[in-house]
Amino acid sequence: MKHRSFKQYFVTGLLVWLPMGITVWVIMWLVGMLDAIFLAVLHAADTLIPGIHASAEYLRGIPGLGVAIVAVFIFATGVFVANMFGQWWLRKWHGIMNRIPVVRSIYTSVKQVADTLFSGSGNAFSKALLVQYPRQGSWTIAFLTGTPGGEVAKHLDQPMVSVYVPTTPNPTSGFFLMMPTADVIELDMSVDDALKYIISMGVVVPGTPVPKPPKTALVPPPSA
Repeated sequence: MKHRSFKQYFVTGLLVWLPMGITVWVIMWLVGMLDAIFLAVLHAADTLIPGIHASAEYLRGIPGLGVAIVAVFIFATGVFVANMFGQWWLRKWHGIMNRIPVVRSIYTSVKQVADTLFSGSGNAFSKALLVQYPRQGSWTIAFLTGTPGGEVAKHLDQPMVSVYVPTTPNPTSGFFLMMPTADVIELDMSVDDALKYIISMGVVVPGTPVPKPPKTALVPPPSA
């Protein structure tokens, strides 16, 4: 009985701290990434500009400064490119990047993906789908990303859709597939609910109430 009590108490504590711990870990990862960008720029400035070493060392010691400066810089860039002059400058910049060999391929691909994912008019992850993968009879959740086009579409003899099948529990990696339209089932489920379902490995079922942590009253009190 004591073993059972310890297990229930442990699971209850785990359910409290696990979501908070993962949330803090993700936030710290984002903060570390922004801070690393700032430190890289600061190191480059320290190398190129003589006499800035003392100031660079001082700025490195201020916690959170890199995150604040990078966030302000990104916001200021958005404000700048929102006007006519900023749009002209942005077109010039795209033209320069598209003329550089090797860089052109990487830059263009990343830009197209970013425009699709973050643009309000994009259709990335517009619908949650049910598909058979990796074999017939095995089902998983995928996301609609569009329809095949260009040279690929010429070789397809039936209506197809482009889908992204994420991995679990990390949906940032996955597989890109082109599947017959007749073989996919559109789900009456939001993309957010589908992502929660995938990340939780099927534990958090969309449309069901969030389970409450077990009450300690269920644990039998120790005998006197």
